[in-house]
Amino acid sequence: MEVFYPLSAQEKNDTTTKMAAPMSNVDEIRNRVILGEFGVKNVHTTDYPGNYPGYDDTWDLEKFKKTFRIDIVHSDEDTLEFDMIGIDASIANAFRRILLAEVPTMAIEKVFIYNNTSIIQDEILAHRLGLVPIKADPRLFEYRNPEDQEGTEIDTIQLQLKVKCTRNPRAPKDSSDPKELYLNHMVYSGDIKWLPIGNQADVFADAKIGPVHGDILLAQLRPGQELDVVMHCVKGIGKDHAKFSPVATASYRLLPEITLLQTIEGEQAERLKRCFSPGVIEIQNVNGRKVAKVVNSRLDTCSREVLRHDDLKSLVKLGRVRDHFIFSVESTGILPPDVLVTEAINVLISKCQKFLTELDMAEMD
Repeated sequence: MEVFYPLSAQEKNDTTTKMAAPMSNVDEIRNRVILGEFGVKNVHTTDYPGNYPGYDDTWDLEKFKKTFRIDIVHSDEDTLEFDMIGIDASIANAFRRILLAEVPTMAIEKVFIYNNTSIIQDEILAHRLGLVPIKADPRLFEYRNPEDQEGTEIDTIQLQLKVKCTRNPRAPKDSSDPKELYLNHMVYSGDIKWLPIGNQADVFADAKIGPVHGDILLAQLRPGQELDVVMHCVKGIGKDHAKFSPVATASYRLLPEITLLQTIEGEQAERLKRCFSPGVIEIQNVNGRKVAKVVNSRLDTCSREVLRHDDLKSLVKLGRVRDHFIFSVESTGILPPDVLVTEAINVLISKCQKFLTELDMAEMD
């Protein structure tokens, strides 16, 4: 697998120009999804062996290695956008589903409520606590045995929330603002503290285990009300409960392709530009004429607005590249998005290995 980093503006323009080149009808059916005025064509994969005379569509590992690649477009602390090129939609979708539901994380599973005199019911409070993302590397922990009630340092993280609201003796006499009248009246996720089990204090000394975000509002208290709660975090996957999902979003879309079938200029060019997302179409001055040009089809949302204009719809061809997937991954903050992608690939590899093992066992039987 090859990994490539962001393209320059010139390289993007060159890529757009190449994609606009004409292709045969068979190639279009095999490689493009066409957006029409009243429907979408070529939505199903058809390039399987023997379907097209003259085309060798048998799967070949060496050919796959040459055509498959990943281009990293944008990466920061919480989000990752990359292009996955040269695979079938079924594999891309499997990868997306693994990111959502099968990459493990640590989340609050058991809540022991010793005191809750707030107006929030115990069940609601436990549910809110369970959905708080916990900053802890799940690769350093084991899955907890369902029959184990206590938990150990290798499979459990223990947290505590202990807050009591009191009146502020220094509050102005004429004030009606709860922020001035009361102390600890707003309970946030930042009030959750880590209670190390066994040797965790030494093993995770630099880990800073706790909530990812400290500003999640959990409850509001009034003088005399208090919360005393102990929580156990365990390792799990999103397939079991959404609280274990490591991503806020994980989605993909096909790369848009916009082809101008003839030169569009003047007032038509201005209207064409307004039909697409900003940055897709630009107006260039060619010998004193305003001429429309596709500069970055990637930004298009494929709204098909241009097809509502009778004089423009026959001048533009809208499509999507069938094997070019634009992935967007947004982490909840538990793990960096690039680590999540790597872990998802490892899960996919383990699934394939398990399948091959089952096949070998079936052949032996």
